[in-house]
Amino acid sequence: MLREWDELPDFMRVPEVRPYYDILKKKQFSLLLKRVFDFITAILLCLVLAVPMAVIAIWIKMDSEGPVIYRQERVTTYGKHFRIHKFRTMVNNADKSGTAVTVSGDARITKVGQKLRDLRLDELPQVFDVLEGTMSFVGTRPEAVKYVEQYRPEYYATLLIPAGITSEAAIRYKDEAKLLDAANDVDRVYVEQVLPEKMKWNLDMIQNYSFFTDIATMFRTVFAVLGKDY
Repeated sequence: MLREWDELPDFMRVPEVRPYYDILKKKQFSLLLKRVFDFITAILLCLVLAVPMAVIAIWIKMDSEGPVIYRQERVTTYGKHFRIHKFRTMVNNADKSGTAVTVSGDARITKVGQKLRDLRLDELPQVFDVLEGTMSFVGTRPEAVKYVEQYRPEYYATLLIPAGITSEAAIRYKDEAKLLDAANDVDRVYVEQVLPEKMKWNLDMIQNYSFFTDIATMFRTVFAVLGKDY
């Protein structure tokens, strides 16, 4: 449930965040329904996906050296740091030899990793993050800490609800790596150009939030993975 305004972290209690907070404050029941749905669905998916995830884990181990699960520090509700669960799609210790975002044809991506990324199967372990409550099925994709540190004040409104596995911004920017492919300074282009455009969708999601919009976004994500363009 949404905290009281005075209980938010100091960096979030700014005028730019208040309008979004007031909108969500009126939708407490929808937020509760969202969490109940996330919890029950995550449990069911853990059961259904157990075997497929085991097969993917073996596939990853056969393809390259390193752990099956990649865990990177990200930011979620109220600025809380957590370590996200994802299937490893890059060479071991890839984060030490490049940026936190990837470009098309990134040499760090493994053969199996590219296939997993194309079908977004690398995101499957995030059901565990949903079960823990650090993530939701729908919400702003959790950013790396260094990008959150460069947020404009209004962007902090996205931290009022848990980070998500998918969102309208994620659907619209499913080919983000291709957009960054020609950039000389990937981090700068991401922060100055890509992130602001994604945040327009993320903030719009909060302004027009409803539980049923979340469900629609989940279906749109499936269609996007299957090849539909939005």
